[in-house]
Amino acid sequence: MVALPRSAGRLTVALMLQYLTLPSLITLDVIPPTAFDGRNGTNRAPQSVPRQIHADTDVAAIGLWLAEYATSPHTFRSYRKEAVRLLRWATEQRGKAVSSLMREDVLAYEAFLATPVAGATLSTASQRQALGIVSGLFAYLVNAGYLAANPWALRRLKARKRQRTVERFLDHTAWDAVLAAVEAWPQATGRDRQHRERVRFVLRFLYRTGLRAAEAAHAKVGDFVQRRGRWWLRVVGKGGVQGEVPISQALLDDFARYRNFFGISPTPLAGDDSPIILPIAGRRDRTLTPTSIYLVVKGAFAQVADNIADSDPVRAALLRRASTHWLRHTAASHQADAGTDLRHIQRNLRHASIDTTAIYLHVEDDERHERTTAPSNA
Repeated sequence: MVALPRSAGRLTVALMLQYLTLPSLITLDVIPPTAFDGRNGTNRAPQSVPRQIHADTDVAAIGLWLAEYATSPHTFRSYRKEAVRLLRWATEQRGKAVSSLMREDVLAYEAFLATPVAGATLSTASQRQALGIVSGLFAYLVNAGYLAANPWALRRLKARKRQRTVERFLDHTAWDAVLAAVEAWPQATGRDRQHRERVRFVLRFLYRTGLRAAEAAHAKVGDFVQRRGRWWLRVVGKGGVQGEVPISQALLDDFARYRNFFGISPTPLAGDDSPIILPIAGRRDRTLTPTSIYLVVKGAFAQVADNIADSDPVRAALLRRASTHWLRHTAASHQADAGTDLRHIQRNLRHASIDTTAIYLHVEDDERHERTTAPSNA
């Protein structure tokens, strides 16, 4: 049995997910009238389209989509809320099955989201998030062979014309090359070893946290906090905006190695006001400036660029342009590539708008390029 979040709500509709090894339950507190349950939806895919799910009603199909997020309670709750809202609106206000919604209904739903409850309004960001979730639902149902088309896709195409993507980042190959090059730096003297250990940690710390140079310079060991077995880093960013960044075990291991090198306790302790990034000699009573951290990173990229200039001049030129902020962009881009929810990346980077975070979505462009330049199209 797959464990589902307790937040799934009161059980009023039981959906048996036959494609799982054992039956599981996903529930929604909406029971559409038979006429609007989706069996005869006007946007249902024709029989000739290969089906990847057995569901034959809108509630059952939506339940399968929600099951994809069963192990992520926060995402599950958010997605379930939007699915229920759409189901109720479609059947109660439009008199339609979800699988009968057309472009005109989408426009009406966008207007509805501005004031979904009498006397209450949704913020622009919440409206955008709701529409993004619903569009994702329809994309899933189209890919599953349940729906013929996604009426929300027209809106997304319109938005993409205005969307830009960030270019100041390192792809996975370039980033791996930087890490490997630093590991191979000479260790003939104590100064050499100090330099490598600091550069090694600074690069990983900025990459794994996505912090700006100034935020990293001011970060204290006591800013690490642990809740329910998980580590976080408290950050005060631009404009005094406070946030918390998830800390991975990999970064904790890097931190421990860095501290052990200087003979310091590898465990973050509450109230420790020493800087996370230490001066080259490991002194705990001094704090680096943001400029110093910037120069550490620039120097590292320049050194790696010199080493690969003959074998890979294009990547070397890229590294000579790179800086601390590139590591922030690289962190976000790699998180997006890995499929991390855009809202999580937004909170990790402490962006006010999810539109700002959306510039890190490169996978779609990569896929478009790959499919366009495939041998069959050459």
